[in-house]
Amino acid sequence: MSRTEFSERLIESFRWIHDRGAPQNGADRMGWLRDPVILAQIGAELCALFDASAPTVVLRPSASGYSLGALAALSAGAGFVGVEKTHRRLSDSDPWLTAVTPPDYRDRNLDMSIRARLITPTDRVLVVDDWADTGGQLTAMESLVRQAGAELIGAAVVVDGMSDRALRRTLGLRSILNVRELVD
Repeated sequence: MSRTEFSERLIESFRWIHDRGAPQNGADRMGWLRDPVILAQIGAELCALFDASAPTVVLRPSASGYSLGALAALSAGAGFVGVEKTHRRLSDSDPWLTAVTPPDYRDRNLDMSIRARLITPTDRVLVVDDWADTGGQLTAMESLVRQAGAELIGAAVVVDGMSDRALRRTLGLRSILNVRELVD
């Protein structure tokens, strides 16, 4: 399937959720993982955005599950590291790297954490997410990569909804779709 056909299939599988009295619409992205054709190809499509970069690790936040990151890592022949939000360490004695996001679309600051041993200074890291809106989570993940001393290849997302062009360039953000393509 061509990249254009794949993008069209993503658009067809997406819907906006409208709840009465809600101040904004919600994005229902679950259709992407329900479609076996998208599921089989989405990891490769995200990695293709950074074709010759050869990541050794793919990083993905736990927002709507880790599957997108695992699919991209499998496609790239790389390892996968899930980023935990607001991680409580209970009895975990492993050292952790933590970064705080700038305010997100809900005006929250989130702690994002990974076990320090999972990313090394020799790693080339590709950050993967389904949606970039404010870039806050991507910024925090970029900080985690820097703390680990690894190299950030860039950020590959399904939908780019960012308005901050400078931050998009700083993060090396590339996307399959732009939010403007997801008409309401």
